[in-house]
Amino acid sequence: MKNIQLFWFKFSHYYPWVRWLLVLAGVVAVYTWALSGLQVDFALLKDSYPYIVDFISRLFPPNLEVVDIAIKALIETVQMSLWGTTIGAIISLPIAIASSRNIAPQWLRWLANFLQNIVRSVPSIVLGLLFVAATGLGAPAGMLALSIYTIGYLAKFYQEAIEAVNPRSLESLRVIGASPIQIAQYGILPQILPLGLGYTLWMFEYNIRAASVLGVVGAGGIGFQLKSYIDGFEYTKATTMMLVLLVVVTVIDVISSHLRHKLESMS
Repeated sequence: MKNIQLFWFKFSHYYPWVRWLLVLAGVVAVYTWALSGLQVDFALLKDSYPYIVDFISRLFPPNLEVVDIAIKALIETVQMSLWGTTIGAIISLPIAIASSRNIAPQWLRWLANFLQNIVRSVPSIVLGLLFVAATGLGAPAGMLALSIYTIGYLAKFYQEAIEAVNPRSLESLRVIGASPIQIAQYGILPQILPLGLGYTLWMFEYNIRAASVLGVVGAGGIGFQLKSYIDGFEYTKATTMMLVLLVVVTVIDVISSHLRHKLESMS
């Protein structure tokens, strides 16, 4: 075994291109396997082009008579996203601390990471259905679904930020007898705050889009109106909804990106 390892070490040292060739062959093999499982019919895709053009043509011109409805629904979507992101962020922080290997004991890390995996494994659409069943149709169901959905991602983002904290500062606090809460308060939060706020802004921006999907199951917001128009074959009204959503998402993206860059410069 040692002889084989030694041979491979010398061979890869003198012929490094062989290693990269093997990596490339492995990547090609994986993608070929994935494509074969999809069973894509390229001939069918080619023949479906006229149907795609026909569907897109039905979306135009936008029906501007429903702009006021679109704006009202969009405001509800932003409200859902704002509260959902805030609640999710607050709950995510202690879970992230409990998941971090540089703070929490192993048994607590295992439980916290398992909780994160459970939350991330549940699709947002299922969360929407769950809370629609619990609270009925409307924005409250969407807000609660976004709160849980946010935990699955922000907890992981916060955990990564915490684990990247300078270990010397934490060790200094431990030496002087600081408690775990004091370590989190004085050693971790000041270092991760700019990065954590940046992640939270990104999640808020993402939740605007996710909220529009949750509307499909009756969880309020612009997605509910969008689905209603599509179900009624009122495609031009649906286009108006999508255009209003596009404008607002673009504006929020520009603002949040600017804020994230400022926060990153502070870290």
